[in-house]
Amino acid sequence: MRKTIIIGGGIAGLCSAYYLVKEGHQVTVVDRSNISGGASFINAGYLTPSHIISLAAPGMVTKGLKWMFNSKSPLYIKPRLDPDFIKWGLLFKKSATAQRVEAAIPVIKELNLKSRDLYESMLDTLDFEFHYGREGVLMVYSSEEAEEEELHLAERAIQEGLEAKCLSKDELLDRQPVFSGHVRGAVLYECDRHITPNEFMQNLKQWLLNKGVAFQLDQEVLDIRVSGNKITAVHTTKGTFEADEFVLAAGSWTFPLAKKLGLYIPVQGGKGYSMNVKRETGITMPAILTEAKVAVTPMQGFTRFAGSMEFSGNNDYIRKERVEAIAGAVKKYYNGIEINAGEKAAAVSGLRPVSPDGLPFIGKTAKYNNLTVASGHAMMGFSLGPVTGKLVKQLVTDEKPFMDLSALKPERFR
Repeated sequence: MRKTIIIGGGIAGLCSAYYLVKEGHQVTVVDRSNISGGASFINAGYLTPSHIISLAAPGMVTKGLKWMFNSKSPLYIKPRLDPDFIKWGLLFKKSATAQRVEAAIPVIKELNLKSRDLYESMLDTLDFEFHYGREGVLMVYSSEEAEEEELHLAERAIQEGLEAKCLSKDELLDRQPVFSGHVRGAVLYECDRHITPNEFMQNLKQWLLNKGVAFQLDQEVLDIRVSGNKITAVHTTKGTFEADEFVLAAGSWTFPLAKKLGLYIPVQGGKGYSMNVKRETGITMPAILTEAKVAVTPMQGFTRFAGSMEFSGNNDYIRKERVEAIAGAVKKYYNGIEINAGEKAAAVSGLRPVSPDGLPFIGKTAKYNNLTVASGHAMMGFSLGPVTGKLVKQLVTDEKPFMDLSALKPERFR
């Protein structure tokens, strides 16, 4: 029985463990936390084939420059003299071209559609239970400018064969009467799905425990032992663990760990925030409030309000002004729904691992023949969990991957 160590217990790491266990591997998951929080638990829970446009889009650079010093804006960059972040930012700017965005569309679409199918296969196996909503996701806008942009994106999505429907204000209010008169209309992406992330993660973790997966938690990887072109062990704050295969799925901590191996895999942590409202809200459909970049998701027993992209280093510090910005958008877009002081005080954050070109890093490295990388998914991490896990299993077991991975090479920025 081959031994595999997975560094990182987020959605990519646990889905990798899921498929490797089914292949008969002896799996150990090493994580710096106890796997009970972070981006994989607190995100909006969307499976989004509709999100075919890379984060590294030309307009994002302009918006980023406009927003970067405003701590209430949807994208906030804390000014700091960090050479690694500055280099990442230059790579992002270089990647943000219309040509590269166009080339990424089929890759992002295939990843998302395959992952959605794999979620449904997981559901059908009855290995473990999880909430799975098929209502689609609304992209709700309130301005003429946002309407024009969203209708253009919907047209492109339809060209790509994705199910999208444009709704007038009346049609939107007919479906979701809780929206305010402030809204102008929406695009309903019927191709999208939603999940309750914390439930999924907890149930998957328990299934893995029941299958004999070893969890080495609350320990940081201090060093990685290498012999020639092979990794042989990882040293943590609590011990040394040896294996035949290694998977680097460490999310926003991928960059420093890759650096220990002499690899340049530029990932920066993009912080997101979320709040849960356990009162009745009347919200029955997931929606993204486009101008505010706020996601609203009805989940099992609560409604989640999430959003923001903040580059301020790897920390879990809660900026109250960013929480207030999410709450303010909710009050503006919905009638009679206001996030109260207690709910805002309970806001949590998580770090999304963001690559410079908006595409994840999935693949083997040229330097080490027993290392597979699975990171850099940004805001699509939860959406792409199963497809990442399946690809990791195929790479570890030397199967031919079921899609072309050339655009996702871990060492593409070296």
